[in-house]
Amino acid sequence: MTAAEFTGFRPAALAFLRSLERHNDREWFERNRATYETELRAPLAALTEEIDVRLATLAPEIVGDPRRSLFRIHRDVRFSADKSPYKTHVACWFHHVDAGRGVGAQTPHGGAGFYFHMESERASLGGGIWRPPRPTLQRIREAIDEDARPLVKILADPAVRRRFGGLAEENMLTRMPRGYSDSHPAATLLRHQSYTLGRELEQRDLFSPRLPDLLAREYARILPLVHWLNRSLGLRTLARR
Repeated sequence: MTAAEFTGFRPAALAFLRSLERHNDREWFERNRATYETELRAPLAALTEEIDVRLATLAPEIVGDPRRSLFRIHRDVRFSADKSPYKTHVACWFHHVDAGRGVGAQTPHGGAGFYFHMESERASLGGGIWRPPRPTLQRIREAIDEDARPLVKILADPAVRRRFGGLAEENMLTRMPRGYSDSHPAATLLRHQSYTLGRELEQRDLFSPRLPDLLAREYARILPLVHWLNRSLGLRTLARR
C-alpha cells in the first residue's frame, strides 16, 4: 500500500490491537513492529492523506498530514501510575492550519478540528474541541455568554441531533463556572469543558475503501460547530487553500 492509496484496514489491524492489549511491553512490540507499520500506521497515513484532499474543498483551513496528524503509539508515562508503554488504539487529528496541533489541556491548543479513533473492539469519528486549556475554554464561554443563539441553532439542527445526539457530556461541570449565574439562559452550554460531536463506526466501515468518503460526509455535518468554535477563538475560515 502506498501513502496515497487507502484500501481499507484489514482484520489483522484489529488482531494486532487485541494482542497489544495482552502483551503491552517493548519486547513484544518490537517483534511485531512490522505488523504495526503495515496494518495500522501505513493505512492510517493513507487515510489521513485522502481526508486532507477532501478537506481542501470542504474546510480548507483544516489540514491533515501523515507526519503530523497521526498520534504516536507510545504513551507518555512520566506522570502516570500505568507504565504500559503503548496505547492500545490508533488515531489521527485534523487541525486548523493557523494553530498548533495540540489536543487537551496540557498542550498549546490547535483550535477545533476533526478526529478518527480505532480500537480493537470499537471505532469512532468526531469533531470540535476536546478539553482545551483554560484560556481557550474561557474564550469559548465568553462567546456563549455574548450570544449563544448561533451555537444553539447549530446543535438543534435535526440532522445533527439525528446523527450525533448532542454535545458529548464527558467532564461537564456539576456547578456553573466562576463568574456565571445558575440562571444564565445558556447555563448547560457553559458547564461543558469540551465541545464535541461524534458517533461510533461499524467494523465494516473500517474495512471499506470508502471510509474516507464516509468520514468526509460526517465531518461536513460537524463543520458548522467547528467553524463556530474557531471563529470564537479568532481563527479564520478559508474559502480555498
